[in-house]
Amino acid sequence: MLPFLFKKAWPLSLLLLLAFAGPPPKKIKLYLIGDSTIAQKVKQTFPETGWGMPLPTFFDSTVVVDNRAQNGRSTRTFLAENRWQPIVDALQEGDYVMIQFGHNDEAKDKADRYTSPEDYRKNLVKFVTETRGKKANPVLITPVTRRKFDKEGKIMETHVAYSAVTAEVAQAYKVPLIDLDKMSRELLQKYGVEGSKALFLQLEPGDHPNYPFGRNDNTHFSELGARRMAQLVMSQVVAQKLPLAERIAKPLPKNAVATPSAANSQPTTP
Repeated sequence: MLPFLFKKAWPLSLLLLLAFAGPPPKKIKLYLIGDSTIAQKVKQTFPETGWGMPLPTFFDSTVVVDNRAQNGRSTRTFLAENRWQPIVDALQEGDYVMIQFGHNDEAKDKADRYTSPEDYRKNLVKFVTETRGKKANPVLITPVTRRKFDKEGKIMETHVAYSAVTAEVAQAYKVPLIDLDKMSRELLQKYGVEGSKALFLQLEPGDHPNYPFGRNDNTHFSELGARRMAQLVMSQVVAQKLPLAERIAKPLPKNAVATPSAANSQPTTP
């Protein structure tokens, strides 16, 4: 009789468990808009890496990262080339838009992309308000630093005006702000003048066939640099308790220990 009762009660208990568990979280998109420091790179420019490229690895399968950042774009040209409106049209409730511009907006010597601080502010406000108009979530990010040290080996600020405008818009419109400018400068200071070269596209002649004469680039990142910048961004997603943090990837059981066994230290088979 008892086994029969358990057999009859099991479907009911399963239904109750599912009811309390609730539906699985729906998939959302995380759009990235900005410039070459975030953008996807083609094979022919490797090892140059935008910090948006490793970002998908930090999330579980409920987050689709859609990297729309483009090399050389300012807020003005991103809008003028109709790169923003398709994102607005596609936005769904609960989606996110991470917004990092400034590098090209501040380039006074390049009339094709320069944007005054006043217009930069207007464009950020447009991104924010139109994102919220679709019940999605904007996140403002100050422009990531360039590698520039003074004679004493102290990292220098390279985006003073545009970082300030980004922070002001975030405060005025109550938008989450990730101060990547400040955090990346602190990171470079820890690495030092020489050590920080490893974070950027710094190559000697012959290091890679894509750059036979080498490269001395203090703006764009290496694979390591892009990952470290993505880590800084994610650290703030967690620290600020953004709902997006609930969708961070879970480690494999064998990786969720401080000291893996000899067997578990081997690479995971795909």
